[in-house]
Amino acid sequence: MNRILGIGSRIAHPDYGKGVVTNVTAKMYWVTFMDSGLETIGVDADFEIIEAVDDEVDTVSFYEIEKSLREILQKWSDVTEIVPLGDKWNGGTMTLQPSDPNLAAKEIPVKTFFNKIVMLRDRLRVLEQKINSNKKLDEEEKIDIQQYITRCYGSLTTFNVLFKNKSQQFVGESSKR
Repeated sequence: MNRILGIGSRIAHPDYGKGVVTNVTAKMYWVTFMDSGLETIGVDADFEIIEAVDDEVDTVSFYEIEKSLREILQKWSDVTEIVPLGDKWNGGTMTLQPSDPNLAAKEIPVKTFFNKIVMLRDRLRVLEQKINSNKKLDEEEKIDIQQYITRCYGSLTTFNVLFKNKSQQFVGESSKR
């Protein structure tokens, strides 16, 4: 068996032309060719080695790097995931009616209200992450603050009726047990 080429190796393939190895497994190369784009070829396929880069034990594909970066950004930023509103609420409005009949009611699109609720949930999640990674708080202080956040989630369970997906709803203290 030929030696395994590392990521960054340059090859010339009889069908695809010149390309660069962008990912490697024991049996396959992912090669980005100048003319035909990304192709997978077997490690024992017929090709000419233009420049070999030695394989390293901990090579990581661009896909794995992109996936990790996406997970890190999702975990540590306050960029919200797409959370769908329940179908029956699409296009709906909320009416806030004061008890004084001389005062005007306020109508709010349900979607606008829902987006505010989702933003609040996401900011509570970021707050949790910042608490958990804080080096100055001891474990007891972290647990104490976490309990307050859990109670906040519990107070927000009233709005679970707005969520399309149950997995994205608020979970309070009794549900976590």
